[in-house]
Amino acid sequence: MKKELKIFDKPENVKKFLGLFYASLVVLLIVDFFVHKHAEFPWEGATDFFAVYGFISCVALIFIAKVLRLFVKRDEEYYD
Repeated sequence: MKKELKIFDKPENVKKFLGLFYASLVVLLIVDFFVHKHAEFPWEGATDFFAVYGFISCVALIFIAKVLRLFVKRDEEYYD
């Protein structure tokens, strides 16, 4: 049976998609210079604050998950 190829099965399509994705991220960072913000706290008005905040939060979640893994990890035969 011949497998039908999807759009992301071709590496050149994945490369194009990632290029568009990264370009859109750069555009959003540039647009942030021109958007007026209604910041409640002074640090929210900083340029690209939410991008940096989101990145740091994501990295922190990864490290917290690594620590939690030490406590909740079970042996492979635990449920057998």
